[in-house]
Amino acid sequence: MAARPPTVFDDPATAYAQTVLAGTIVAGPHVRAACRRHMQDLDGAASRGYSWRPDLAERAYAFFREILRLNGGQFEGLPFELEGWQKFIVGSLFGWVDVQGYRRFQVGYMEAGKGNGKSPMAAGIGLYMLVADREARAEVYAAASKRDQAMVLFRDAVAMVDQSPLLTERVHRAGGNNPWNLAFNGGFFRPIASDDNQSGPRPHCALVDELHEHRDGLVLEMLRAGFKFRRSPLIFITTNSGFDRHSICWAYHDKAVNVAEGRLIDDQFFSYVCALDPGDEPLKDPTCWIKTNPNLGRSIQPAYIRGQVSEAQMMPGKESSVRRLQFCEWVDAASPWISGDAWRGIEVEKPADLLAWLSPKREPLTLAVDLSVTTDLSALAIASEVGGVIRASVEFWTPLDTLRARAERDAVDYPLWVAQGHLNAVPGSSLDYGPLASRIKALAGERQVARVVYDRYKMTYLRVALDERGVSLELVEHPQTFVKPKNAWLWMPESINQIEAAILHQTIQVAHNPAPTFAAASAVANTDEQGNRSFSKRKSSGRIDGLVALTMAAGALRTPREVIDVSAWIV
Repeated sequence: MAARPPTVFDDPATAYAQTVLAGTIVAGPHVRAACRRHMQDLDGAASRGYSWRPDLAERAYAFFREILRLNGGQFEGLPFELEGWQKFIVGSLFGWVDVQGYRRFQVGYMEAGKGNGKSPMAAGIGLYMLVADREARAEVYAAASKRDQAMVLFRDAVAMVDQSPLLTERVHRAGGNNPWNLAFNGGFFRPIASDDNQSGPRPHCALVDELHEHRDGLVLEMLRAGFKFRRSPLIFITTNSGFDRHSICWAYHDKAVNVAEGRLIDDQFFSYVCALDPGDEPLKDPTCWIKTNPNLGRSIQPAYIRGQVSEAQMMPGKESSVRRLQFCEWVDAASPWISGDAWRGIEVEKPADLLAWLSPKREPLTLAVDLSVTTDLSALAIASEVGGVIRASVEFWTPLDTLRARAERDAVDYPLWVAQGHLNAVPGSSLDYGPLASRIKALAGERQVARVVYDRYKMTYLRVALDERGVSLELVEHPQTFVKPKNAWLWMPESINQIEAAILHQTIQVAHNPAPTFAAASAVANTDEQGNRSFSKRKSSGRIDGLVALTMAAGALRTPREVIDVSAWIV
């Protein structure tokens, strides 16, 4: 690991900062500000008790290069040679020290696009601080709001240990095929989550992954409380951008930007925040992608981002997620779901013999219902898969007595839809489910019905109507929420993924009906912290019941029901 101590003019971190500020490396405004801060500190930080030690930065680079190995796919077994932007981060964290020689920065905050190698770099930092930072009984934690997320970063660290002959000899892993602890010289590296109820950690290093998914600052508070036991602790935060400006992630993001810009002074806080410049439009201009994806061409390829952009253009419901996760834009979680061109690309004229088109060789039908009582439309989606293509139609029922009042309120000509046969109006001010149950019975009499997929709202009443008609079919619950019930087969985020994939690859055809067309134009998708999406009836501009039912049916057709035995694939 011995290396020539670089001068202040040619060390990689300073060279990166100079090159960014010269415009040779394209970077966003907050990264430029961080580089400017570094250059200013080379001149002025000594007066505040801090000095730049490029030899210490080089020691950390050498650890990555000489000790660590990458893992996964094309990178398996390759030396972890840090890129220039990574050397700026790692070098800054380890190269700046105070008058006692302890690390200047106690907090590092990094925000960058998905797929840019944040977790492997953080895992490497954790291993360095475990085995090479000269700290007795070092405690290193991979921390997240949930243990599953904490394990993502920790698994990167385990893989690096497995790949490194030197670390394999000296670092002892516990847990067999499901390791949970890496031990070294009385210290350890392990995952921790807010739901672990662990008290009293004394971290030398805490790696906090995906801060945008944290509901609160509980994990950070717990870890930082243990800093008082350490001389030179570090908490390193890596995250994608979020959408909640009242979250702990936004608080750190806001501080990181202000510290880099010099509007807030905190000599112990380092930030590297990727962002676009005002006026950049990543869905139209690929030249700005590098600003939020500094590892472009390395761990993330332009072709992947082009695919994400293409999907966002076709499916505006993905635009919010793509802008947030790939282009570091703090955007609202709600956005229109699909473009008109994409929807028109899957519509076909309603065949005269609908059932023969849906099931030409008597393919089994999947039915999905989204029920209402007085104000919405009750929808029945009828779908099958023919030659790898979903064929679907959606039918509707609504109360007759309130039809005109709702037509005026919704600005939709429901009476015309009834006259044209697109909508079934049932006498009464609230919906009688009898006609809908009778339609299901008629379909089951002519074709095999594989299942009826439903959301539990008002399903009790439809069950009664089906029982009264002697209809006995498999009923499969399909929640419309973000939360997937335990042991559930179907849930809305996955069904949205399935119908989007079918639309993008044009492996779905939908018989024309103005109601689902209107629903598609009205639909808004909400996104949670994990990127899961669900339709929002409250935020949508019109009735989306038909689209919801269609999505449930497509999800039931395309979501694998059983776990596939892949043991035969292993050779």
